[in-house]
Amino acid sequence: MNTSVTAEKKSTRFRLPSFGVQVLIGLVLGVVLGLVARSMGADGVDATTGEVDPNWLTETLSTIGGTFVTLLRAVVPPLVFLAIVASIANLRDVTGAARLAWRTLMWFAITALIAVVIGIVLGLVLQPGDHTSVTSDAASAPSTTGSWLDFLTGLVPANVLGLEGSASDDGSVGLSFNVLQILVVSIAVGIATLKVGEPAEPFLAFVRSALAVVQKVLWWIILLAPIATVGLLGNAVASYGWDALGSLGMFTVAVYIGLALVVAGVYPTLLRLHGLSVRQFFSGAWPAISLAFVSRSSVGTMPVTESVTVKNLGVPRSYGSFAVPLGATTKMDGCASIYPAISAIFVAQFFGLDLSVTDYVLIAFVSVIGSAATAGVTGATVMLTLTLSTLGLPLEGVGLLLAIDPILDMGRTAVNVTGQALVPTIVAKREGILDQAAYDAPRGRDAWREDVDAREPATAAA
Repeated sequence: MNTSVTAEKKSTRFRLPSFGVQVLIGLVLGVVLGLVARSMGADGVDATTGEVDPNWLTETLSTIGGTFVTLLRAVVPPLVFLAIVASIANLRDVTGAARLAWRTLMWFAITALIAVVIGIVLGLVLQPGDHTSVTSDAASAPSTTGSWLDFLTGLVPANVLGLEGSASDDGSVGLSFNVLQILVVSIAVGIATLKVGEPAEPFLAFVRSALAVVQKVLWWIILLAPIATVGLLGNAVASYGWDALGSLGMFTVAVYIGLALVVAGVYPTLLRLHGLSVRQFFSGAWPAISLAFVSRSSVGTMPVTESVTVKNLGVPRSYGSFAVPLGATTKMDGCASIYPAISAIFVAQFFGLDLSVTDYVLIAFVSVIGSAATAGVTGATVMLTLTLSTLGLPLEGVGLLLAIDPILDMGRTAVNVTGQALVPTIVAKREGILDQAAYDAPRGRDAWREDVDAREPATAAA
């Protein structure tokens, strides 16, 4: 009797919706609250700075979303370093590791090239620069720029942690990090660990244990994503509304059409060519894709991307733990291919400048080779300015597009992460190491989360 009552209580216990459903609910609620906040208007104008003071709801939404992004940024440096070092060290146990690495990079380049070609074609067909109501008054040079010299010098780490300090006007010193430098340092340390061999085992054990701890902390942060969704999307709607989208409507349409063509056209085609179910891929990768859309951070989504790639898509952990972290810092079909291609054409059309065939080739070259320049938590401004400076286009054109960047960045990051899960899956399939049974298995309710929680420190990256 007592047993049946207990069982009945357990069966009737309230269960939260799945993580993906929670994020979708957050998206809807964010849009609603954003519209409410925008309808409330501003609280006034600051007499000193002349800036508009947001109302309490907009401020609350901004604080919620900003706190989530700040938490993500806090764990990115140790996460990237530990994940790359551990993943490189794990390659010694993988048969044909060098071949896997090169084929991964090759498929990164192939998909990036396809994406940038789509971006160029859309830019020429839709001509977003000729169909905009934004004026030249909005043009301004960005505070953060990128050039090939900056990119090359940026590869040299200023310190082992990749940290950079900057002094503000009030005398305070702020710290930031350069993910590209952290990537270089971690690759060097990972290779050195392989070369040292057995004496490096204690260090490697520490790295794996520390990675498990950092991933657990990041997982706690990720659990806040549905709440953060309300703040991030609500603040975007409240701050930008539909005015900016209206003036840059054709540009926005062009970018999202390009993203949709890659996700709904290119990726499914590649999956079918390799005999893989499109539905199984997207249902398996959905938790990472939805989190990427919300967080706008490929690096912050990396543990979830790795988990779904291994647990749901059947990629061996020994390979997936290398390919996913590498992709999270260099594989950017949205930010580094489609977006800069359409943006460069938009800027050229807006300022009445003609692009030659050589210029279009340069756009493709920058997108395929320079995608590592976008390494970071959010945004693709560096990649855009790198493309514009390579073509000799006015950097002031970046200012025209900044107003809607957060809205575009959601879609860009979702495409980035989709590609970061796709490439390891395709390479594993081609190499005959994909667990087809895991790929074809029915999707359990958040089954991938069991993979995150079940990892022991000693095997977290094994």
